[in-house]
Amino acid sequence: MRMTSRTFSHRRRVIIDTDAKNEADDQFAIVHALLSPSLDIRGLVAAHFGNRRTRTSLEESRAEIDLLLRLMKLEGTVTVADGLPYALPDAGRPVTSPGVELIVEEAMRDVAEPLYVAFLGPLTDMAAALLLEPRIADRDVTVVWIGGGGYDGRGGQPGRPEFNLSNDILAANLVFSSALKVWQIPAPTYRMMAVGYAELDAKVAPYGEIGDYLVRQLVEWNEQEHGGSIECRVLGDSPAVGLLLHPDCGTWLERPAPNFRYDGSHDFALQNRPIRTYDSIDARFIHEDFFAKLRAFATI
Repeated sequence: MRMTSRTFSHRRRVIIDTDAKNEADDQFAIVHALLSPSLDIRGLVAAHFGNRRTRTSLEESRAEIDLLLRLMKLEGTVTVADGLPYALPDAGRPVTSPGVELIVEEAMRDVAEPLYVAFLGPLTDMAAALLLEPRIADRDVTVVWIGGGGYDGRGGQPGRPEFNLSNDILAANLVFSSALKVWQIPAPTYRMMAVGYAELDAKVAPYGEIGDYLVRQLVEWNEQEHGGSIECRVLGDSPAVGLLLHPDCGTWLERPAPNFRYDGSHDFALQNRPIRTYDSIDARFIHEDFFAKLRAFATI
């Protein structure tokens, strides 16, 4: 298998923080990021996804990352570190892990390239990094987060916080009330990323062990968890990678950063700085870019 031979003089420094075994879509985003030559992947951080379904969510995320790298024959080519295994216990006590320390280290490096930290799950590790090293808030760091409910009446079900938000509301509030730059892709936007089995069978499954695995594990997840006949899936984490490649592959507004109540609703009582919130996403650009890169990777 081969990667593209194209090179870039100014690659974008990126850390991917992922609850990789939570569902079946993180895997597509991780592979897409690894196949994108303009992204300088400084690390993959395994994230927890709460304890409602399992007590070993962090370990399961780490095992899934390791599996993806093995299937791609990329073991040892990228740093992998464990994030925190649980939500932040409180806002006043720093806690750390190898993944949190990786974020701090990259954020505090004196280099010209900015750092982008893409969170495909909860914001636990970013909040922990801020508590550990508050100067991160003044660095050229952008948080790209898949999570939270929509704006202007496009929220989720009343009283039910969006899943990634629900796994650490305290962490989300710490990040949203900080000075960090944030690009948020809320639930109504990431749900625009639907793709059908027929397209996945044609454009992903035939391309190597990794392509076969990506489609197989997605179908297995739907069969186990969906509770009804379905032949499509929302690849809801892939917009984070799409925006790293093309920040304008969606429409966005700057809005004051909310705080989050424990039912997931927005609280604008505090005057937080503006953040970028995406209201739409170009699913075709993101899907087709991934399909083409995977096909090239699998071509001998």
